[in-house]
Parts: sequence; C-alpha cells; structure tokens
Amino acid sequence: MKNILSIFKNSIKTEEVRRKILFTIGVFVVFRIFAYIPVSGVNLVSLKALFSQNQFLGLLDIFSGGTLANFSVMALGLNPYINASIIFQLCTFVFPKLEELAKEGESGRQKINQYTRFLTVPLAILQAIGMYALLRNQGIISVLSPLYLVSFIATMTAGTMLLVWLGELITEKGIGNGISILIFAGIVGRLPVVIGQTLQTVTNENILNTILFLGVGIGVVAGVIFMNEAVRQITVYYAKRVRGNKVYGGQTTHLPLRLNQAGVIPIIFAVSLVLLPSLIGNYLSASKNSAIHNIATALSSLFNPTSIFYNVIYFLLIVGFTYFYTAIVFNPKKIAEEIQKYGGFIPGVRPGTPTAQYLNYVLTRITLAGAVFLGVIAILPTLGRATSGVQTLFLGGTGLLIVVSVVLETVRAIESQLVMRNYERFVQ
Repeated sequence: MKNILSIFKNSIKTEEVRRKILFTIGVFVVFRIFAYIPVSGVNLVSLKALFSQNQFLGLLDIFSGGTLANFSVMALGLNPYINASIIFQLCTFVFPKLEELAKEGESGRQKINQYTRFLTVPLAILQAIGMYALLRNQGIISVLSPLYLVSFIATMTAGTMLLVWLGELITEKGIGNGISILIFAGIVGRLPVVIGQTLQTVTNENILNTILFLGVGIGVVAGVIFMNEAVRQITVYYAKRVRGNKVYGGQTTHLPLRLNQAGVIPIIFAVSLVLLPSLIGNYLSASKNSAIHNIATALSSLFNPTSIFYNVIYFLLIVGFTYFYTAIVFNPKKIAEEIQKYGGFIPGVRPGTPTAQYLNYVLTRITLAGAVFLGVIAILPTLGRATSGVQTLFLGGTGLLIVVSVVLETVRAIESQLVMRNYERFVQ
C-alpha cells in the first residue's frame, strides 16, 4: 500500500504523467454525464422496478455502469464492441490473412481495430432492436413509429460508438487500457446504489449473513491481488561472448511468467457471451409461435444467473478464454528465439525449439491455476447469495475481479510511465 501511494504521489509531480491522469479523469466525467442522459419515451420508474426484480438485468446493468437502468444514450455499453473483438480474435485462428495481419505489428493491430469498430456498428444495431423489443414486451416503452424507431436505434448505436471512442482516447492519451478502465468506472459508479440497496434489506435475521458475505468479499480482493502478482520465475543464463576487446554476457536473469497472463480480459469476454442467450430468450419470449416461445423460455431458464447450468458454462468460458488470451499475449516460440539470439539458455534445456516446448509446458500448468481461480471467484457470488439470502449484492466476484485487476494494471501502467522518464528513484 505504501508503494502504491508513493507511485501516485510521484506521478503527480511528473508533469506528463499528471496530464495523462487528469485526461483520464476528464473522460470519466464525460462518461458519467452521458450515463444520466436518458433516451426519450422510456418509463424509467417501471424500468428500475423491472431491474430490481430481475437478477439477469441487474447483472447486465452492472457491466453497463448503471446506464441501462437509467436507459441512457450509452445503455448498450461496450458489449457490441467486446463481442466484435471476440469474433475477430477467433477469426485470426481461422483466416490466414487475418493471422498475417495480426503479425504485422502495430500497423496490423490498427487495421484489425478498425475492422472491429466497423463490425461493432451492426452488432449495436441488432442489440438496440432486441432491447427495444424487450422493453416493448414489458410495457416499459410504447410502440414507436418507423421514424422514431430508427431514431431510437441510431441513438443507442451512436452512444456505443461514443463510448468506444472515449475508451480509445484513454488508451492513446491517458493511462492504461481504456475499455477496461471505462468498465471499471461504470462498476464503481454503480457501487453506491448497490450498497444503498443492500443496507435497506439488512435485517436482524440476515445481518450475520451479510457480514460473512462482506468478509468473503475482502478475501476475494486479497486473493485477486495475490493471483495477479504471483509469478513463476524461470532462470535464464547468458553465456560470455567476446567481441573485439569487450566481453558480453555471463550473467543470470529470470523470465517472470505470471499465473494470470490474461488479466481481466477473460472475465469480460465470458460475461459478454454468457449473457447473450438470456437476452435472446427475453427477446423471443413474446413470440406467438409456441415452439419459439418454448425455446425462449428454455434459454431464459437455463441461462438464469442462479441456475447451475449458467454457472457451469460461465466457469468453462472463463477457463477457455484464459487459455485463449494467454496464447495471444505470450508466444513461447518468439521468447525462445529471443533468448537464443542473445546467447541465453535455461539450465537443463537446449536452446531453440526445446526451450519453446518447456516454456509452453510450464505456462500451460500455471495458467490452469489462474484460470480455475478466476472461474471459482466468478461463480462464488451466486453461491454466496444462495446461502446468505442477500440478493442485492450484484457486485460480486466478477465485479471485484475487474475493479481490483484494473486498479493493479493501472498502477503498473503509471509505474512504467515513471520508469520510462528516468524516475526509478520514485518506484523503489
């Protein structure tokens, strides 16, 4: 804690880092202002009553930063963009041209980001149509004329694209990953409402359960910090090399492999996918066709956040995405080539392909621990609500994971900014 406070204190003293932090805070303010600008024609009283009674919608509102319950112009949140990102990352393994583009470095990533933004628009339109149908079926919004419906869809889509633009601004000119930080800002912005709802429901009968629930939450925070900071150190030796009259190498270093290489991304991806079936089920539930209505009912039942099936799928998605994203951000073959290039080797392992195989062997096993931890923490709140009876604590393991992980990543980003500007004495 002392080190974190020292980093923030010294970041304020550095003009460029201070400017980045202030820029990020300014984007936060803009985001929260837009979060309270509602779309016209929506009965907000009925909408908030619906969200308080539906756990799925309450969870969805958490990840939109409270913009969904207010039904602001940003009510769709970043879900369309996240889904588009998932689609393109999966496509890089299927289409060789996209894979080549991803390997081109910064220019290739910029092109893929541009394609992702293009795909976000139709996905946002489809989600806006589904949201309108859901609210109309619940009697929360009246039947709109074609012109007003087009205006409604355009407003929702524009809100999502504005949110994507704000996230990219933070990434480019602020501190940390803009998309993750905006999701963090939304969750934290919703936190006072959740706490207020929880305090209203606390009685003499469930006060002990509430205290135990909060105690588990503190344990979750500690566990997240531990897993995010945990690394496996791989010893690397560099042989001595003589060039002219100088001797290079001859030193020992360590290659740190984090237990959770993917960070908070698997949680965001898994939530975006696991909520889709419920959204589709709610959209189709008003169909007059009995077969479609039965399918919609089954989807809503299976993917209810309290169901066993939902939590099993959620757990498996998190584990799968952890491995998937780790494979993207850490390339054992490339690392092995870099070690060999500079005359390094791992004791007992031959350079080149055997080194890559060894790194992959170690990474696969330590990632399993990180993936299982993320999955267990994500479904733990459901078990906690079932045992404690406190149903208003929607900000459970998933929200805490995102909040704590983003805070740690942002602190590391600030620290790296200080180090880059030769301020090593600030981060001792």
